[in-house]
Amino acid sequence: MPYLVHTAHAQSVALLLSAVGWILTIVTMGMVEWRVWEVSDPSVISSGLAWVGVWRVCFYSSAPILSENQIMFCQKIGMFESFTPPEIIAAQVLMLVAVMLGLMGNVSVVYGLRNIYFGLNPFKRIRLALSAGGALFILTGVSTLIPVFWNLSSVAHNQTIVFPPAFRMPSAPEKQHIGLGIGVGIVASFLVVCSGLIVLSYRVPVGLTGIVKPEDKDMNDDGTDNPAFTRTDE
Repeated sequence: MPYLVHTAHAQSVALLLSAVGWILTIVTMGMVEWRVWEVSDPSVISSGLAWVGVWRVCFYSSAPILSENQIMFCQKIGMFESFTPPEIIAAQVLMLVAVMLGLMGNVSVVYGLRNIYFGLNPFKRIRLALSAGGALFILTGVSTLIPVFWNLSSVAHNQTIVFPPAFRMPSAPEKQHIGLGIGVGIVASFLVVCSGLIVLSYRVPVGLTGIVKPEDKDMNDDGTDNPAFTRTDE
């Protein structure tokens, strides 16, 4: 195969960006600060702030509801609980999907770049690997953006969640604002989508699409030297 390393510098940078975006996607999924509730009663939520994430609800409390090893009071949000709103369920499902798609995208692009840098496979396999990786990156970004913007819309409209009594949460917040988790999710989506577009833009330069191989020459069947390789200086 022709030398192709100089044709894939942008895709190598895109792989780095996608790896950062994928890590941020995992961080976003685990963060509890998606929605920040402000409450007026400090008797239980002593800081006046409660954080609603994809998987749990947490707040600081000076009330005797914490165990000795607890710093914050947290309760898990189950996907199949009756109080769980659709935007939280969508986030639980789609964020897991995004992590898996991002992993497969990185593996596919690594495979394609490996073939470019080591000249191991024909152009068709390289194009297939990079095309699949770029498409997976874009799907990763979309899978992250849907729950992120859905929860952002819920915050903008001050929509509440009716938590059960065990959560010690008020029936509705005084007001709420966007948490850090949504911001990190937007950045993660931007990085992986941009990476996908860069990877999909890969093109082999004209003139390098053929595989270099020696010209076919007729070989003699009688065991004599091939005339094509006969020395002319004798």
